[in-house]
Amino acid sequence: MSRDIILKAYNFKGRKKGAKQIKMTLEGQFGIVYNLKRIRRIMIKYGIICPIRKANPYRRIMKATKEHTTLPNLLNRNFKQNTPGKVLLTDITYLFYGNGKKAYLSTIKDGSTNEILSYNLSDKLTLDIATDTIDKLINEGQVKLTIDAFVHSDQGAHYTSPKFQSLVKGYRLGQSMSRRGNCWDNAPQESFFGHFKDESYIKSCETLSELKEEITRYMFYYNNYRYQWGLKKMTPVQYRNHLLNLK
Repeated sequence: MSRDIILKAYNFKGRKKGAKQIKMTLEGQFGIVYNLKRIRRIMIKYGIICPIRKANPYRRIMKATKEHTTLPNLLNRNFKQNTPGKVLLTDITYLFYGNGKKAYLSTIKDGSTNEILSYNLSDKLTLDIATDTIDKLINEGQVKLTIDAFVHSDQGAHYTSPKFQSLVKGYRLGQSMSRRGNCWDNAPQESFFGHFKDESYIKSCETLSELKEEITRYMFYYNNYRYQWGLKKMTPVQYRNHLLNLK
């Protein structure tokens, strides 16, 4: 039955999906080809709800000091450079879980492949959440960075901090920043956070440990099983390998 086939893709890996995700999952995992109109018609008929991404109201809490320095926008929204390990987009978002508990998630996303290369969770919004994410990228990352790799962020106090900038420079990475108040300059990161919050099960986590486990599960799913329309219907890891094979 068509409904059962759609539900099979919708619930694949325990993550709810929209019509495009269902189409790509059907083709990529089950070898079944349905057009989008048919999928949407079945979803509406049987009340299969598509996750709705929400705006991120997160705002920086830390205040910049006179020693903090902003840097030029080297990226200029040229996110897709078809070179894995070059454009490293980073940002921090809030997470509500349990009974009113709050945590923060820092990530580094490959601008060319959308793969999450590094992430760090903390219940405090201190500078360590950003610097530890960079340390993990270098010391635990599985993707080789290019010689001209650079970190792109907004002008939040974490990224204008002398300590953060010194760490990035010490790892021989470049650094770039969005223009002030322009969310489009780092739109792919906002897009990821929106999908993550809709598709993960963070609200049901009662402890920070449970939250970390759910984030680990989701990151593996996202990188390896979440097909993306803009990646030629591949997952981030598949697309990374695709680009490397073109070199």
